[in-house]
Amino acid sequence: MSKNRKRSNGIVYSTDPDFSPEEEEWDEVETLPPTKQDLRISLDRLKGNKVVTRVWKFVGAEEDLKDLGKQLKQKCGCGGAVKNGEILLQGDFREKVGQELKKQGYRYKLAGG
Repeated sequence: MSKNRKRSNGIVYSTDPDFSPEEEEWDEVETLPPTKQDLRISLDRLKGNKVVTRVWKFVGAEEDLKDLGKQLKQKCGCGGAVKNGEILLQGDFREKVGQELKKQGYRYKLAGG
């Protein structure tokens, strides 16, 4: 369910004229500061022997993850995507991504073989 939608506790219709469903509001996930983040960087191979640099384990709002993904794509000069809580960069940019994250104050580890 979307974060912006409000729930009605599964009630679709009521014949009671005084009924008002209790609405829950979704709390936005609070983004941890860069010094408390513990990101992982790995290299994945996709179909057609294509290589993708993957950054994951980001804790925070989706908007902040998209901003970080945009910055990394600009620094690496490549395309990519931000989806499912991960940043995917087209190509092998583990070194550049690590340097950029370190410059911004993030902690990271290289994962995989």
